Amino acid sequence: MKKVYVSMIADTLHAGHIRILENAAKHGEVIVGLLTKEACEEINDIAYLSYKDRETVLKLIPYVSKIIPQTTANGIDNLLLENIFTVVHGSNWKTGNLSRIRTEVLAYLHSIENGELIEIHYYDKIGNVQIKEEMNQGTTPVSRLNSLAYLLKENRPIKILEVHSPISGLIAEKITHYKEGFDGMWSSSLTDSTSRGKPDNESVESSSRLRIINEIFEVTSKPMIYDGDTGGKPEHFPFLVKNLERIGVSAVIIEDKCGLKKNSLFGTDVFQEQDTIENFSHKISIGKASQVTKNFMIIARVESLILGKTIDDAMERSLAYVEAGADAIMIHSKEKPGDDILEFLRLFRKVNSYIPIVVVPTSYNHLTATKLYESGANIIIYANHMLRSAYPAMVKTATSILMHGKSEYADNDYCMPIKEILELIPGTK
Repeated sequence: MKKVYVSMIADTLHAGHIRILENAAKHGEVIVGLLTKEACEEINDIAYLSYKDRETVLKLIPYVSKIIPQTTANGIDNLLLENIFTVVHGSNWKTGNLSRIRTEVLAYLHSIENGELIEIHYYDKIGNVQIKEEMNQGTTPVSRLNSLAYLLKENRPIKILEVHSPISGLIAEKITHYKEGFDGMWSSSLTDSTSRGKPDNESVESSSRLRIINEIFEVTSKPMIYDGDTGGKPEHFPFLVKNLERIGVSAVIIEDKCGLKKNSLFGTDVFQEQDTIENFSHKISIGKASQVTKNFMIIARVESLILGKTIDDAMERSLAYVEAGADAIMIHSKEKPGDDILEFLRLFRKVNSYIPIVVVPTSYNHLTATKLYESGANIIIYANHMLRSAYPAMVKTATSILMHGKSEYADNDYCMPIKEILELIPGTK
């Protein structure tokens, strides 16, 4: 029997998809190429369900004979692997960002004997793009919240980028390099306060930070991890948890320090007090008891290495926090070699192989995400780079205008063309 190939993301199945699969089945055995995260990023799209969940749904559709991972946008490697000569696709890819993929597939089919493209007309006004636009870019607070938990089921490093504004959120959402993109966003208390011209000592209240997150969420769909500093008083922490859950934040990280917050990268240069294991474990447990969703994560940030204590102290605290209900551990260090982080990962993984570990390679920035993942970390947060890179660029622009008495050189050297600014945000025209 002839085999036909259908390429799908299949996270928002609708009548148009069923129409395509039904028609494909009339031409032969239907092989579905289910796009992986990498393939989705290549076309600037995102799957809001895990690969496994999308595969489970497709298996229930009687027209589908076989499902295989599609790791590239055009799926040509799968056509070669499965010796398939017929591709069935919806007619919606004739225009827009998918038209390039259509051109590549057509060129391949024309290059082989018996190559054939069958295009099926979608029902009017039905398609992934329309559905996702109507769903606020395809996400709801619940689906966004759950997406980090789904990502952690994939066997790869999860890369998170700091954002402090909607425009930085759009960069985290859309930027890719050789199919690689960021998996989510980090709301940093440091960059949130710095962008407001305030010190990083919890002087920016959570309600103000949540307003910015809501604005970021209006134009993005990826999950967010929230920097909760110490989490505040134990009696107040449950309210923060509920507020974060309500708007769709996936996780909060709280650090085991007490007193007036000082940035951890000061280390022992300033006085910083670590909370007791008992007190911090209590804060974790009441936070977990207060949450109303299954997949919201409370991540315990261990400051032992920052404060000059031993890896054994960090281990003792981490295991106690897991016992108290922490969904993950963040281990922090300001030492540039990163040897203490790698040693902690090695020791922790000897006694616990399943709890996710978060690292923040600000100081030990020579260690790659792959190296950290292979050593035992799951989530890698690039915690302040967006704001740190924006400030020097703005200083150079302002200085150039003053130096030359005009903006010509700043425009040429540091600024994107105004036309690109106007076209950057959909709907500006």
